[in-house]
Amino acid sequence: MRICFVGTGYVGLVTGTCFAEKGNDVCCVDIDKKRIEDLNSGIIPIYEPGLEELVKKNREAGRLSFSAEIKEGLEHAQLCFIAVGTPPSSNGSADLAQVLNALDSIGSCIDHSCFIVVKSTVPVGTGTLLWKRIRAHMHERGLEKINLEVLSNPEFLKEGMAIEDCLNPDRVVVGAVSDEARSVMRELYAPFVPEDRLLLMDPSSAEITKYAANAMLASRISFMNEIAQLCDKIGADVLSVKEGIASDRRIGSFFLNAGCGYGGSCFPKDVQALCHIGEGQGLDMTMATAIDKVNRKQKELLQLMVRERFGSDMEGLTIAVMGLAFKPHTDDIREAPSISLIRGLIDCGASVRAYDPIAMGQAAIMLPKDVRFADGIEKLLEGADAAVLVTEWPEFRSLDWDSLAPHMKRRIVFDGRNIYDPAEMIDKGFEYYCIGRNCRPQMQFGSSECAKKINNKQGRI
Repeated sequence: MRICFVGTGYVGLVTGTCFAEKGNDVCCVDIDKKRIEDLNSGIIPIYEPGLEELVKKNREAGRLSFSAEIKEGLEHAQLCFIAVGTPPSSNGSADLAQVLNALDSIGSCIDHSCFIVVKSTVPVGTGTLLWKRIRAHMHERGLEKINLEVLSNPEFLKEGMAIEDCLNPDRVVVGAVSDEARSVMRELYAPFVPEDRLLLMDPSSAEITKYAANAMLASRISFMNEIAQLCDKIGADVLSVKEGIASDRRIGSFFLNAGCGYGGSCFPKDVQALCHIGEGQGLDMTMATAIDKVNRKQKELLQLMVRERFGSDMEGLTIAVMGLAFKPHTDDIREAPSISLIRGLIDCGASVRAYDPIAMGQAAIMLPKDVRFADGIEKLLEGADAAVLVTEWPEFRSLDWDSLAPHMKRRIVFDGRNIYDPAEMIDKGFEYYCIGRNCRPQMQFGSSECAKKINNKQGRI
């Protein structure tokens, strides 16, 4: 098929490239001419494992091209995907400005029948709005007979695993009205999923499915983070609790890791947008509101833990931040817990040094200018009064703390992702803080083994 993608951000670039990999002729269009120049020069604007190689392969095969001209992308296209951003507006609703601009660009120059497929995450009813808008363009241009049905095809890509998710998806959701549109989408996705995993529904149901899926996953994270806080109060270990509930086949283990909160471009904005959609229909979205509230509090937890240990005046202290991206295997720091942590530490007068294997370039744009960046873990920890782990990169899991400890001024570690064994860290002489494991040194009581070890070591038992 000949396919046009409007938008070469995360979703557009990854999905367009994967469609090309399956033999389609894909042209990705963007109004950012510099980005298109970079892509045509082999420079990939985002970090995603395997993407650079896949783009190169399909460009060389002639199946993937990039253009700043929408007319070029639309030429002979059977499908035109809209894959632009829908960032949150000031009231939490999805900002559709980029989607509407993309639709207007399509409507200004398309001259043949084509299916317009919305990949962007949009509120319910957006498809109807876009159909009316594109028909108005056709009427103005005297092209009313052209068929331009608008479909919904939400994305479910996980950053860091997007290529695999796109080539081998759990399911594909398509919202379409006509049999012809459904037939075309079946043909498009036949190389990706068996027919029983292609879920055909009406456009409104497809639009809300995206929000519901992300809210459900976010709810699991927020639930476990709330349980983790309770565990710290009552002397329980959240990892044991997770094991106890995850063994129930109805629950499972995915998205049940307690930590310092979720971030990224999807969960925060989609949960907020779902709240706004419900409010617009006169509904009190109690659960979605609670999910967002818990996460906002959780993202403040690490800085509160550091302040509890050192006080609100951290002048003269050097805090080493381990990880900046909102999750491993991506350079995305949008809504990342590291942002609120670092800003809070700086407000307290601390000197902040940070290291991330991939995301430091993006972080330098968003973080305060006085944040210093290290080019490795040893330089990060050199002379640090404390280390705060925010992103669970694989290289952080296997650190040799025996050799790293002498580089630090004080052996204090705050583990925002619970990736280290508390007993081992204590044996190595560290003052160790984690989340929901009853292992904070200030705790005087608790039944867990790590709590007993801490209290014994500090002469409390």
